[in-house]
Amino acid sequence: MKIIDLLQKPQKQMAVLVDPDKQTDNQHENIARIAQNAGVDFFFVGGSLLTSDSLFHCIRTLKENCDIPVILFPGNTYQVSRNADARLFLSLISGRNPDMLIGMHVIAAPYIKLSGIETMPTGYMLIDSGKPTSVSYISNSFPIPNDKKDIAACTAMAGEMLGLRLIFMDAGSGAKSPIPPDMIRFVKDSIGVPLLVGGGIRTSQAAKESLQAGADILVVGNRFEENPELIHEFTDVVKNENAK
Repeated sequence: MKIIDLLQKPQKQMAVLVDPDKQTDNQHENIARIAQNAGVDFFFVGGSLLTSDSLFHCIRTLKENCDIPVILFPGNTYQVSRNADARLFLSLISGRNPDMLIGMHVIAAPYIKLSGIETMPTGYMLIDSGKPTSVSYISNSFPIPNDKKDIAACTAMAGEMLGLRLIFMDAGSGAKSPIPPDMIRFVKDSIGVPLLVGGGIRTSQAAKESLQAGADILVVGNRFEENPELIHEFTDVVKNENAK
């Protein structure tokens, strides 16, 4: 089964975001085992800016210690590894930087094809979280204001009409606050493809609100870097929503 088919399953799911630069191999091993026991559905691996040759080691360590699919969540063209199970092929549809819409994709395409890994066309939407984030700086683009749910919905609809298979709304790493539930709900009601939501989800209550608003897949990273054991608490929220 392809990874895209797993992402499109009807129940709510949980992805743990791992930044290879921020943790050691031992920490990656620990989070892999905790995530396996907790029933995490996916690992997303990547960062806005990697400053060391840690991507390969991170993916290898995760795959050696669990059987959770590892998906590249690249911050730039160079984050390619044939050892991953799949890759989000991100187009930053919320911004107007042509390099992030198609330019860098043209450069990356032959290398990704040679890697042989599954690619999943994904509309990436950066939502304002109340503070500047790494992704807004690196991408040189403005996020969608978090009170402009109509702009977010129309952007997501356009991405789906262009053939993108997933929509990912992200407040960014280290976001001050999560994406408002009313915006999540408005976007979800406007599209027919899976909706991924991440950034600023620091409590199980915030996770629950995002899922109930319409998020199909939660993406949480920073919170688990501080305390990996919280993964159990968040996956319990996902399981409870699926049990309803």
